[in-house]
Amino acid sequence: MNRGSLRNNHRGLTYLEVMIATLLIVVTLVPALDALSSGMLGSQLHGEQVSNHSRLIDKMEQTLATPFAELQTQADAVADPNTLIAAPFSDAAGTDFRRRVYLARYDGDNADGDNNVFTGTEADLLWVKVEVDGTALSLETLIHE
Repeated sequence: MNRGSLRNNHRGLTYLEVMIATLLIVVTLVPALDALSSGMLGSQLHGEQVSNHSRLIDKMEQTLATPFAELQTQADAVADPNTLIAAPFSDAAGTDFRRRVYLARYDGDNADGDNNVFTGTEADLLWVKVEVDGTALSLETLIHE
């Protein structure tokens, strides 16, 4: 046999080379799929955050559109600023991603000297907080008559 005929017989890949190539593909594919799965999870969480943020802004705008006198009446009915303000402000209990509204008078000038912003007697300043149950999302603002 001459050398030319031997070279023609070795044109294809050997079984060992195919196995090594397959192993390399499998080893590099696992981290790539892990990266994709965490990216998909992050995308889903981001979508939920954006949705909840939009719902939070919507509830704050609804609350601020209420006449000041009505908000003031609601705030006066509650002694503790951590007390939930009932409907129509807060969503009903059991609602998915329930939005809670809190109202209180606000002591902006600390006239009573106790350094507690919720014990003031100012008639024209209210604190409003809206939060989404089960999340860390909340908005707070002060409104003035």
